[in-house]
Amino acid sequence: MKDRLKDLQRQKKQQSMLIAAAILAITIWSAIETNFSVGELFKGGGEIFRFIIFDFLPPDFSRINNLIGPALDTIYISFVAMVIGAFISMILAFFAAATTAPNKVIQVAVRAFSSVMRNIPTLIWAILLVFAYGLGTTVGCLALIITSIGTLTRAYAEILEEIDMGQVEAVRATGASYFQVLGQAVMPQFMPGFIGWSLYKLELNIRASTIIGMVGGGGLGFAIQKGIKLFQYQEVSMAIIMVILIVVMTEWTTSKIRERIL
Repeated sequence: MKDRLKDLQRQKKQQSMLIAAAILAITIWSAIETNFSVGELFKGGGEIFRFIIFDFLPPDFSRINNLIGPALDTIYISFVAMVIGAFISMILAFFAAATTAPNKVIQVAVRAFSSVMRNIPTLIWAILLVFAYGLGTTVGCLALIITSIGTLTRAYAEILEEIDMGQVEAVRATGASYFQVLGQAVMPQFMPGFIGWSLYKLELNIRASTIIGMVGGGGLGFAIQKGIKLFQYQEVSMAIIMVILIVVMTEWTTSKIRERIL
């Protein structure tokens, strides 16, 4: 028995060493293929430091009034996309979860659809939508809604698959209809996860809206891109500070909401 245990420990150690060696080999190979250089890293770091100190700072506080509108657009886009995406995803999740899907074919189809929506980056959706809708907040909102549907449908479906089926069967045993079962046994278990994931998606949308704004989706991202093109780096600095403040305030607000509701 002891010999068997020692053999298992030795095999596990060998496997760990092989995995570590493989990771190291892949890292070195990737660094060579991408011409990664530690020397260039430090050299570039010095240039970044010089740029931040002499060009980027101090922020131009006189531009705050011009940035309030884009900042509000960023919040509006993120919130609307979260609300619409959450409710569409909730409906789709009932067809994607094994515990609530009408049949296997529909479940697989909805999961495949949400996977496509989720795995195409928001930035790509924004670029595609710009061709159809032009520049503006509509593009940013639609791009965030699409990715919200992909992410939240999968998350909500997993919540539904983890509910206590004992409660569901107990309500069914009383002769309740399908919608009564959903209302009395499924939704009470589903809502905490629904609220938690929706608020988390709002935080993600705030961050993503800045990126998609730089390709025409409106908000602070568009203001940052415009400032960079016009070499107005101190205005860009002010816009980035506003993005950070919005992200921090959103995270604080959503955490307080979770504490009160969940």
